[in-house]
Amino acid sequence: MTDTAEATRCGFVAVIGAPNAGKSTLVNRMVGTKVSIVSHKVQTTRAMVRGIAMAEAAQIVLVDTPGIFAPRRRLDRAMVDTAWSGAEDADVIALLVDAARGMVPEVAALVERLASLKRRKILVLNKIDLVKPEALLALTAELNAAVTFDETFMVSATTGDGVGALVTWLAAAMPEGPWLYPEDEVSDVPLRQLAAEITREKLFERLHQELPYQTTVETEQWQEQKDGSVRVEQTIYVTRDSQKKIVIGKGGQAIKGISVAARREIGEIVERPVHLFLFVKVRENWTDDPERYRAMGIDFPR
Repeated sequence: MTDTAEATRCGFVAVIGAPNAGKSTLVNRMVGTKVSIVSHKVQTTRAMVRGIAMAEAAQIVLVDTPGIFAPRRRLDRAMVDTAWSGAEDADVIALLVDAARGMVPEVAALVERLASLKRRKILVLNKIDLVKPEALLALTAELNAAVTFDETFMVSATTGDGVGALVTWLAAAMPEGPWLYPEDEVSDVPLRQLAAEITREKLFERLHQELPYQTTVETEQWQEQKDGSVRVEQTIYVTRDSQKKIVIGKGGQAIKGISVAARREIGEIVERPVHLFLFVKVRENWTDDPERYRAMGIDFPR
C-alpha cells in the first residue's frame, strides 16, 4: 500500500432533516453538480441518493435522505424508514435545520430520536441569510442543549456561504481508508434512475396540489444510438384516469412541457442528445405494489 493510499479517507455522511430543509440543495452544492432533484414542494426525495464530494485526499459519500415527517400512508412510511436506515449506517449524521423555520414540531421529533443514536452528529443550520444573528444564536443554543453535536455549521445551501468550512470538517472526520468510487464519479445513482427522477422533478414543477405525490416515473428503456444519442422511454404511473388527463394536459401541452424540460436536463447530464418518449399509465394501487417500491430503490413497508 502506497503512502498516498494510506493517507486517503472515505466515509458516509447521512444528511437528514425535516421536509424542505434544503437537503438536496446542500448535497448538490457539496458535490458540485446535480445528483438529487430539488423542488419547492416538500417530500420530493423518496429514496436515498448518494452524492460523492471530493476534498483533497478525502472522499465524502453524502447520503441525501427523504425528509422525515409523521407518515400517514404506506409510501410515507417507506420514505421515513429509508431516511432513518441511512442515518443509522453513516459515519457522521448531519442534521440540517431550516433556520428560518426554527424548532418546528418535525425538528423537535428528529432531535428526540437523534439523541439516542450512537453516531457522530453535527448540526447544520441552513438559510442563514434569511435569519437575524441573534435568532441564529438562540436556535443553536436550543438545539445543542437537546443533542450533543460535535460541531455546528451555519450555511446557505443556495448561495454556498459556509459550505466550504462544512466540507473541510467532514473531510477530516472521515475514517482513513481507500476511496470507494473513482475520483471523477459524482453519484452511484444509475443514469436510468437519475433520468426518472429528473422527469419526476419536472412533474413537481409543472403540476400542483397533491397530484405529484400520486405519481412515479420509471425508465423502461435506455438505448445508445449509433449516432451517439440516447433513446429514453419512460412511464409515468398515476392512480386514476382523471390524473392521467391532468398529466397529459389540454392538447398534450402539459406532457410536452414536462418532456422538453426533462429532455434538456438529462441531455446536459449525459452530455449528448437525448430523445425522450413519455407514456402515462394508470395503475390504481401502485402505492401498494412492492415492485414499484423496488424500482424507486426503497423497501416496501409491511
